This record gives sequence, C-alpha cells and structure tokens, in this order.
Amino acid sequence: MPTDLISILGLIAAVVMPLFNIPLIMRVIQRRSSSDISMWWAAGVWGCIILMTPAGLRSNDMVWRVFNIMNVIFFTMVFVVTMKYRKGTVLRA
Repeated sequence: MPTDLISILGLIAAVVMPLFNIPLIMRVIQRRSSSDISMWWAAGVWGCIILMTPAGLRSNDMVWRVFNIMNVIFFTMVFVVTMKYRKGTVLRA
C-alpha cells in the first residue's frame, strides 16, 4: 500500500479518472444514440487499453495496476454502450 503523498494522490487519481466515463455512458443511454461518437476512436482507444492491460497487471506500481483495471472496466462499458446504441449495428436493442 502506498504511504507517501504522491503515491496516495496518484492512486486516488487512478480510481477517479476512469469514473469520468460515466457521464458519457449515461448520455448515450439517455439519448439512445452514439452517433456523435467516432467508432474509430472508441475502437482504437479500447483496443489500446486492452493491449496495455497485461503490462499494467504485471507492473509492481500499484497506481498503474489500479488505473489499468479501472480503465478496462469503464472504457469497456463505453465501447459496449457505443456499439449497442449505434444505428445499424448488430448489437442494437
């Protein structure tokens, strides 16, 4: 567990930063449309996060590990919701 102030602040930021995806997720769900979100962007960011995850999980740095876990969870939610509410996709409800 981190004990110095910089590590504690980094750990807090690692948890909080991915939470800023929640308003985006909620907006897409409320509008029932993700047409204003680039699918290339969403797929590119999600793909990079997935490719970085193994390195993040192997790291000894707790801040990096926690950030990776939180980012995978919340950006996967962004990607799934974006795909689901995209007009003309297979995932359309």
